Amino acid sequence: MIDARLARRRFERAAASYAKASRLESEIGARMLERLDYVKLAPRRVLDAGSGPPQRALGKRYPAAEVIAFDFALGMLRIGKKRFLERSPPKAVCGDFMRLPLAPASIDLVWSNMALHWAADPLAALREFHRVLAPGGLLMFSALGPDTLAELRAAAGAARVHAFADMHDLGDMLLAAGFAEPVMDMERLTLVYADGAALLADLRASGQTSARADRARGLAGRGFLADLHARLARQARNGKLPVSFEAVYGHAWRAAGRREASRTADGRSIVQFERRR
Repeated sequence: MIDARLARRRFERAAASYAKASRLESEIGARMLERLDYVKLAPRRVLDAGSGPPQRALGKRYPAAEVIAFDFALGMLRIGKKRFLERSPPKAVCGDFMRLPLAPASIDLVWSNMALHWAADPLAALREFHRVLAPGGLLMFSALGPDTLAELRAAAGAARVHAFADMHDLGDMLLAAGFAEPVMDMERLTLVYADGAALLADLRASGQTSARADRARGLAGRGFLADLHARLARQARNGKLPVSFEAVYGHAWRAAGRREASRTADGRSIVQFERRR
């Protein structure tokens, strides 16, 4: 469970350094954009849910569309708008995934890159995405999966690292939220750091330190930090620290004449899971 207030504060503090520290988010976003090549969609309005600093990518792909950059950290939205200079930036809206200040059926594409795992209640967020999507609209998202930061979890203890939702659980949530034809898949990526200090600095700079609601409230102390660095150092390979990330991808439709969910003859819902090559 995420402490939403703490997560928001962490991202507010990281607004200025986020862009340089979010290599993974940039790479996953690029891969998601490639997937849109296979989707026939001409959206009039696009919601970039959990946008971080607003980007130009969705506006370039859909130049006729109105793009709304939505994030819970106001600092992220302000930093992003400055980069557009004289160019017209996306509309920026600050708020909560679980209470989107948007009219029902007002969005044609909900895009959410590496943000859903920061929602205190992912199912509630998915239900809001479904509510604001117009019939025939598409949700496309990515999120972190349970194998993410396995090295840090082993070194620091499971209670100090986020527990991320499994791909199958997210697929079930899509069905529970009312989406049609959900498709889920995942891939594992490895980022290489100079050492544990570089990993922790990257997480702080991108705002992605622990915001678990059940986290220990006391300071860890120098002894714990020294032990953490030593444990991470023992996981190094050829003088570098490889760190695992699991990226989960999903897309689904707001039904328009099609059934809300595909079902078997005995009434069970179908989620398609694809294997990454």
